[in-house]
Amino acid sequence: MAAKKLTDAQIQENLTHVDGWTIEEGKLHKEFQFDTFVSAFGFMTQLALVAESLNHHPEWFNVYNRVTIDLTTHDAGGISELDFQWAKQADAMRG
Repeated sequence: MAAKKLTDAQIQENLTHVDGWTIEEGKLHKEFQFDTFVSAFGFMTQLALVAESLNHHPEWFNVYNRVTIDLTTHDAGGISELDFQWAKQADAMRG
């Protein structure tokens, strides 16, 4: 079953269930900061496995100890529940 784009109201409701995520340029967005590059890269490596298991791959960027993540479901034309599932997994891995 294909993911469906959430309404603005549904997105706002879902934002209350994730920590520190915002909407930027129509995407679910968050920046994570770590003590070292190795910690940041390890986080990305763990999340790569999540991305594969969900078959949902992020737009992300790493500079030294920061990982910036933007999520959107291209097939749905915007943010879907799948993006929030992914965000919750990222938050859980970050601890």
